[in-house]
Amino acid sequence: MIRRLSIKRKIIGIALILIVLMTITALVSLALVMQVSSRLDELAQSYVPAYAALARANVHSLERAVALRRMVIEKIQSPPDAARYADARKRFEASGATVDRETKAARELLDALIAKGSSFGDAAALVRIDTRLADVVDDTRVHYNEEVARLLPLLEAGDQKAIPEALERVDELRDELNRQLDEVRTEMIGLLQADSAATVRQQQTVMLTAIILTALAAALGLVFSVIVSTGLTKPVRRLLEGAQAVERGELDGTLAVTSQDEIGHLTIAFNRMIEQLRLKERIRETFGRYVDPRIVEGLISGPALAAEGQRRVMTVLFCDVKGFVGVSEEMTPQGLVKVMNRYFSVMSAPIHEHGGIIDKYIGDAIMAYWGPPFTADADQARLAALAALDMLARVAPFRAELPDLLGLRNVPISFDIRIGIATGEALVGSIGSNVLMSYTVMGETVNLASRLEGANKLYGGHILASEAMVTAAGAGFETRQIDRVVLVGQSHAQPVYEIMGRSGALTERQRELQRRYAAGLAAYRSRRWEEARQAFTAALEAMPDDGPTLTMLKRIDGLAAAPPAENWDGAWHLDQK
Repeated sequence: MIRRLSIKRKIIGIALILIVLMTITALVSLALVMQVSSRLDELAQSYVPAYAALARANVHSLERAVALRRMVIEKIQSPPDAARYADARKRFEASGATVDRETKAARELLDALIAKGSSFGDAAALVRIDTRLADVVDDTRVHYNEEVARLLPLLEAGDQKAIPEALERVDELRDELNRQLDEVRTEMIGLLQADSAATVRQQQTVMLTAIILTALAAALGLVFSVIVSTGLTKPVRRLLEGAQAVERGELDGTLAVTSQDEIGHLTIAFNRMIEQLRLKERIRETFGRYVDPRIVEGLISGPALAAEGQRRVMTVLFCDVKGFVGVSEEMTPQGLVKVMNRYFSVMSAPIHEHGGIIDKYIGDAIMAYWGPPFTADADQARLAALAALDMLARVAPFRAELPDLLGLRNVPISFDIRIGIATGEALVGSIGSNVLMSYTVMGETVNLASRLEGANKLYGGHILASEAMVTAAGAGFETRQIDRVVLVGQSHAQPVYEIMGRSGALTERQRELQRRYAAGLAAYRSRRWEEARQAFTAALEAMPDDGPTLTMLKRIDGLAAAPPAENWDGAWHLDQK
């Protein structure tokens, strides 16, 4: 019967049972607590204030006796000090009035407890204390005041013989009054201690009762909860295990539907979700090998990447193979595919490791880019530079693999790469036709990166970058300006830089090359051909195989023989891509 109920009704049933049990527990505990609270309230509001009033009466009685002594002293000394005598008498009378007021207040509080029929303490003991206090007020206190009244005229008259006898009688009555007040207070303390102990015992009883009732209610609630929740936890546990399996990437299994309640419907929906995940995973696995997985994910998850194109600052990289054409022409198609796949795997890894998107493979060239939404604006140029340096570092190990890949261990194989990088505004978006679309980048920045890659042929370099890219990459890299060039399809000159390595990673010979080349370039732009030749020759001594230096020395020979026009700005026009 319970298993046929919906989860909502099961939970409501458990809640109602727990509410009833806890309500009973709360009512019983409240009744017991109210009893204890009533006793504590009477203690705090009546009995303790009565005791405090008697204590203050006792204190003021002593203060009155001291004031009386002071009056006697002031009268018997010679000559008497009338002002000090008057001050002492004023304090004497004020203390007497306070004693009467505090004693009266104590009696009123005790009378109120007796009239109320208080549950505090022993009723007979309260009556006895009140009676004794009445005796103190009505008997001893009256006699004491009468003796004081007899003493005061004697003091005024200055009767030296009668004052000591009257003062002795006053002291005896005062001591008796204080003794009686102390006895009353002592009896009140005893009653307070006895009732406090009874209150503590009752409070402990209340706590024990509340604990027992709460434990009983919890036990009954637990029994009902176990009965109801057993039918819920098993299918929920299966759902949890299924979700954990999906989290681990295990999408092969499905869950059995064992109930018709909400969990049963949830299990059916979960199985449908697994089917959808399997479909998406197959799409990712299939297209992720043709398009960057992040683009696939964006296209599957939402329409953001499929929206209209946007103009954004992007960093584009082109990489092409150098010196491999002759060997590849002699290879079989199967062997060429094997080598090229290995080449693309080796060179693509740094791009992926540094957050780049491989846009396409063009023959043996690679086009990649960095920028939003895949890379932050501030990091794109730096990541592209790191990827380029890592790609260049992997050339030598890959070149060592080629003989085994080709099966030509005794034949020297030439292999190198050229890289061009540019940063600037580009059109980004899904571009194509109604039949075929491609998420890519287009524009002058793409063309510039391609031209820079091609310019490596002229300068014999490896990594050429635009000025905007070098600036955006920051101070984490060692660079040198190679030349100012006018690229094919452009009308203005721009500086071209070579990325030599990470900051602080250059050898001493590379630093010497960097310095000498900069000096030679400055002399070259000032038409000081001989000075430029000497600087470039010194740079070549530091790095004998430096391609840009060799190119500039060859160019200087031509310019020295046929100087450029007077309006020459030091830029070199490239006539090929």
